[in-house]
Amino acid sequence: MGFSSSSKLLFFSFSLSLLTSLAFAREFSIVGYSPDDLKSIDGLINLFESWMAKHGKAYKSLEDKLHRFELFKDNLKHIDERNKNIVNYWLGLNEFADLSHEEFKKMYLGLKVELPKNRGSLEEFTYRDVVDLPKSVDWRKNGAVTAVKNQGSCGSCWAFSTVAAVEGINQITTGNLTSLSEQQLIDCDTTYNHGCNGGLMDYAFEFIMANGGLRKEDDYPYLMEEGTCEDEKKGQSEVVTISGYHDVPENDEGSLLKALANQPLSIAIEASGRDFQFYSGGVFDGHCGTELDHGVTAVGYGSAKGLDYIIVKNSWGAKWGEKGYIRMKRNTGKAEGICGINKMASYPTKTKKK
Repeated sequence: MGFSSSSKLLFFSFSLSLLTSLAFAREFSIVGYSPDDLKSIDGLINLFESWMAKHGKAYKSLEDKLHRFELFKDNLKHIDERNKNIVNYWLGLNEFADLSHEEFKKMYLGLKVELPKNRGSLEEFTYRDVVDLPKSVDWRKNGAVTAVKNQGSCGSCWAFSTVAAVEGINQITTGNLTSLSEQQLIDCDTTYNHGCNGGLMDYAFEFIMANGGLRKEDDYPYLMEEGTCEDEKKGQSEVVTISGYHDVPENDEGSLLKALANQPLSIAIEASGRDFQFYSGGVFDGHCGTELDHGVTAVGYGSAKGLDYIIVKNSWGAKWGEKGYIRMKRNTGKAEGICGINKMASYPTKTKKK
């Protein structure tokens, strides 16, 4: 749906103060827009139309489109203003640019830390005595990380975090990288977890153990919504098992790195910040709290230009961030780490070749 001449007049309600702010954009092209896009109403409309085409956006009515354009402008203002002030990372126009921040948080998070706590097995943290850590680790390069997935607007981040950690230890133990089913967890792990309404990774590990394994993604594909549990068919399909799981000591970055040097980890972070929503690249060292609301997977660590970071696999698709990943600063001087990354990490264990 294009804009008519009369519709364009509606956009002139766009404030002069916003135009003035955007006109002083950086001289180089920021991800998703350039300074020339910000100099006129026509430029902004054309930018919105091209962004819609890029992300396959369509709206039910002109009124809805106008509403989304207003949100787009507000998000663009935030992105542009932040890009003029931040140094180590940058923001860009991604598929979330037509959402209000409240809509984004409601649709794309899903960690439920208020669930009854029974974190961790009774066994001791297995990597406590690890010494001589490598300077960097990247489990993607070691073949233990599947392609970036997309949870969509289902609050199932907990399932994606769990599955990525299990995929990692399974590859490390067996040599086989197998994409596993988040949908099985969403549909069948319902004692404490709540499908698209959130959950916790440790409970999902417990379900996989009690269930005798987790099916392959090809056998139980993702629906982006809650479905009917098909777990009774598990005997007809190959499954991947784990032996147990452990928690990393809370607020202990040294222990987190010891574990991460040996396998990918399920971790929890606060991802509801607006900068996180539009993160596009660099080492993220922005402002965020420690109210954990999103499950992700740590898949390595390293350093660049004097900044130490942890490599985090997200579940918002490959168009977000650095092809679906974010590098989050470590060695912040705070025990809980940036966005609470050190507060609630855990990992599955595996001894069997199955």
